[in-house]
Amino acid sequence: MCTPPMIEKYGAKPANVQWTVVRGDTAFLQVQFYEADETTAFDTDGWTYSATAYDPFGDILDELVVVPDNGFVTIKASPSITENWGSRYQSVVSELQFDLQVVIPDQDEDIVWTPVIGTICVLGDITPNGTL
Repeated sequence: MCTPPMIEKYGAKPANVQWTVVRGDTAFLQVQFYEADETTAFDTDGWTYSATAYDPFGDILDELVVVPDNGFVTIKASPSITENWGSRYQSVVSELQFDLQVVIPDQDEDIVWTPVIGTICVLGDITPNGTL
């Protein structure tokens, strides 16, 4: 029996994620890439990544750290960035947009793909000497 050729769905509708972060804390989000069988990790060797958070009220873009591994990446928001997210004194202090962009080498032209978009829900820190 012949196996049909794998159809890679780069450009497919991105996953829409809500990432909850406490202002002033380190936060991580892991994104995994699977083949159609949903168990085999994609060979992501050679892929490059960038992730950005956008605060529409301050019109500020924050570059997030992206650490690649085989078949997944980890996005990191460091405390030096998250401490500046939101200035209100309430439970949810801000909502920021973010995305993960991937560049996949191709013979003709590199493929640019945004597999994840979403919202960062920033909660206020109530610890003494915290950021709230």
